[in-house]
Amino acid sequence: MKRVKRRIFGESVCEQIIYNVSDGVKDLTGTRPRPPRFKSDAERERHRQHLRYTRFERTVNCYPPDSLYATLTLDNEDEVHTFGEARKLARNYIRRLVYHYPDCMALLVMGRGKHTDRIHFHMVVHGVPAEAVTRLYGLGDVVRVVPLREHNWYDGVDHGRDYRGLALYLYNHWTEEVGGHRWLGTRKQPKPEAEKPTECRREYSVQKPPRPPKGYMLVESRSSEWGYLYFRYVRIPKPGARAPRKRQTVGDL
Repeated sequence: MKRVKRRIFGESVCEQIIYNVSDGVKDLTGTRPRPPRFKSDAERERHRQHLRYTRFERTVNCYPPDSLYATLTLDNEDEVHTFGEARKLARNYIRRLVYHYPDCMALLVMGRGKHTDRIHFHMVVHGVPAEAVTRLYGLGDVVRVVPLREHNWYDGVDHGRDYRGLALYLYNHWTEEVGGHRWLGTRKQPKPEAEKPTECRREYSVQKPPRPPKGYMLVESRSSEWGYLYFRYVRIPKPGARAPRKRQTVGDL
């Protein structure tokens, strides 16, 4: 078996995957890690969910650092009670953003407030000024429009502009009630840059990871349950930030 490595770059995150391919494979370009044989349909579905979430997280982590995060609520006049109705409002809002800012990128999810049970939206957007996010909404209160965090802490380590926590929070907003796709967005979305797979010249393991790219640091090293080695690197954060006293979370309504 050949050992193959492949790096995938987001805005500030680099993921490296090391996996096996058959010795007879000469062109490594289209190779991917092969999942193990599934013991049940539930296990197969869990793998599919893993792939869906991975794609979503990589999209979020490709948003430029000057992007904004917004929480948008519906007022009494515009409140809706089904996600079908909410989806129409969200799509129309995204169309307004694109009409006024053709090069913008936006990703929006829908959910219900834990305490209010009212439908609301969360959005990551780039290329739209903060004041325009509010002005073009017109359906209720924009609770906040803030820049994406410069420093994100996981397990006491500063990961800088690694937005995996935000991605997980947004991804988990979806429920069976929401239906349809997990998120809505503009046609233009940032995409990760995947290097061509290359054959490993060294032996790697969880204890012996590949060197980080220049300007990056290793933050995760593990053996995936899907049959490959996974290494995560982030751009070295700017100095000066202090670790929070308590665990940071992305608040809900």
